[in-house]
Amino acid sequence: MSAEPNAAITSKISCRKTAAQALTIVRDGVITGEGPTTTGRIHFSRALDAADAAWCARILTATAVEHQPVSRAEAEALFEINDAAAERSDDGLFDDLFAKAVVHHAASASGLPVPSRTVALSPDTAIESWAPTKAVGVDTEVLEWIASQMRGRRRGNHTLMRLVATIIGAATLPLAQIPTVFDIGI
Repeated sequence: MSAEPNAAITSKISCRKTAAQALTIVRDGVITGEGPTTTGRIHFSRALDAADAAWCARILTATAVEHQPVSRAEAEALFEINDAAAERSDDGLFDDLFAKAVVHHAASASGLPVPSRTVALSPDTAIESWAPTKAVGVDTEVLEWIASQMRGRRRGNHTLMRLVATIIGAATLPLAQIPTVFDIGI
């Protein structure tokens, strides 16, 4: 893979919308094995490797979006990449990035403070160091959105599920809402 396609894709990121669009290019590469984010991959292998995880990290931490919270469109694109990847050879890099990005979105959409993307999404930063540990102030609609995204998915993200369960466990949700939030498929 040459440096030109790398620079071309990341240089086109001007906002969270274009970052979400760039993530769909990664998703398409995972599905088809073709495109600027793949190299020598078997067609329609549905494989996700460390290079794909690195692409996602570069897209999510591009200069234009670095100090903005992760958007719902970006988080949805990550859910799609997670679903598309039937085989993994990334040593958990994508799962870590995925969980951190979704929680970054959830916290920021709830009006809670979040660190810059470079700090929050770094593999060297423990998600517990900045993610909310209690649901105080977390928007119930955001938690329900995450649960709906995870419900019925082929591949669950255990880090994300654990954090959502921790947040919900501390929440003061009406008892009627708890079963729908915990109805998360693995």
